[in-house]
Amino acid sequence: MKKPFQKKSTEKEIESKEIDLPEETSLVDPDYNRKKLFKKGVNLMADEKLEEAAIIFEQALRIEPTNIETLMKLGYTRFHLEEYSDALKIYDKILEIDVTNPEAWNLKALVHYEQKSFSKALDAVEKAVESDPTYGMAWYNKACFLSLVNQVPESLEALKRSIEIDVKNARKSIRDKDFNNVRIEEGFKRIEEVVVLESIRQGYHTLGAIVWTTFLDKANADDAIRKLLEKGLIVQHEKRDGLSKIPIYDLTSDVAERMGKEKKGLFGITKKQLPKPIKNLKELSQAIQSIREAIEEENVEKTIEIFDEFIDPSKSGEQMIEQFFEEHREIRLWKIRLKDRGVDYLIENKNKMLNLFDNVEVTITKKLRNEIS
Repeated sequence: MKKPFQKKSTEKEIESKEIDLPEETSLVDPDYNRKKLFKKGVNLMADEKLEEAAIIFEQALRIEPTNIETLMKLGYTRFHLEEYSDALKIYDKILEIDVTNPEAWNLKALVHYEQKSFSKALDAVEKAVESDPTYGMAWYNKACFLSLVNQVPESLEALKRSIEIDVKNARKSIRDKDFNNVRIEEGFKRIEEVVVLESIRQGYHTLGAIVWTTFLDKANADDAIRKLLEKGLIVQHEKRDGLSKIPIYDLTSDVAERMGKEKKGLFGITKKQLPKPIKNLKELSQAIQSIREAIEEENVEKTIEIFDEFIDPSKSGEQMIEQFFEEHREIRLWKIRLKDRGVDYLIENKNKMLNLFDNVEVTITKKLRNEIS
């Protein structure tokens, strides 16, 4: 079951503290106090101090009792503190304000799931996908609930839909015990092929990149690739990596036309000549210079933008996965945290970020020397 974030043990008691509200004046944004409390609550959540976060969100709601953003975060904390009745009341309040809020419906479904009320969970998540048909997490949860009530064909359809929206749901479904009722079905076995095909469509062309983006085991991904080749849905080419050659995969032209192929990754097959290794390394080196400047300036928006150079498969994302796997994962995490916590997080992790890119640059410099020699 896919949840917003992992629960933490509540055995350790955290002392409740009274937090003084900032003094409001006519010269201050009337919403300033709520925003400040909200940000503090989010930071406490990030530090997994859920009891303290709940206190802060409740104080923010004294200023604006119907603020959906604050209510949603308070619901998160109550849910992960296993205070399910309180969480349901909060989500119901949000739905009284906005009955089409998909996130509130999805989270309400998760509360019912934890209470083993699978029929109620299914009713709630149905409303989530009705409100937002592109809500991948809700489709995934719907597939789980349908499996648990033994509606096998419907579960598989919902699961496929969730994977089309977010390919990373593949590994979750393969290892998720909620799908035990459908695991032996042929349709479930075909999901790996669907996932690999979608990954290639999104611009990931090597086995390593496909494994990373789909979270499939290497053997399963390799088997799915073999079946897709046999069915004529993808084609295999090769790219040179030093003295060796690496197989790369692309959609056949007719499949690409039907699926609406996205922009290809750095090593995607096009009519143009493939980028040379030395050019790729220089592009990475230039991106490192830019990201170092953004981090030094403590410019959050610029940092997030340049992070995409190392993440996006149409830029240097695939090369990062192949040559700097752990660093790629760390950068993805930093991007998410920066969006949530802003400049405070950037300042706290500034040295760590700079050290990572320094180490990557050292490796790139060595590789460039080898290529030139």
